[in-house]
Amino acid sequence: MSIPDVPSVFKQPSAAERPWWWKLVDGSGEEVSAGDEYAGQRFANQGDAESWVGEVWQELLDAGVTAVILFEHDRQVYGPMNLSA
Repeated sequence: MSIPDVPSVFKQPSAAERPWWWKLVDGSGEEVSAGDEYAGQRFANQGDAESWVGEVWQELLDAGVTAVILFEHDRQVYGPMNLSA
């Protein structure tokens, strides 16, 4: 007996469906692993990505992230953007 496929409404969106993401970096430009709740977040559009970073920037700083770089798929859109202003 095999388990049926998970219905599509329960599957995580693919990278193609959510192409926007932030690279989280420290002061030297090295990527920071900031925990599962921050790392690997993907967004459907630029506005959602920017809103998210605007909501969690202080938590990112607390986790050692000093700057973020916005990507759409593999294309760098802008950054690094300093979080400590």
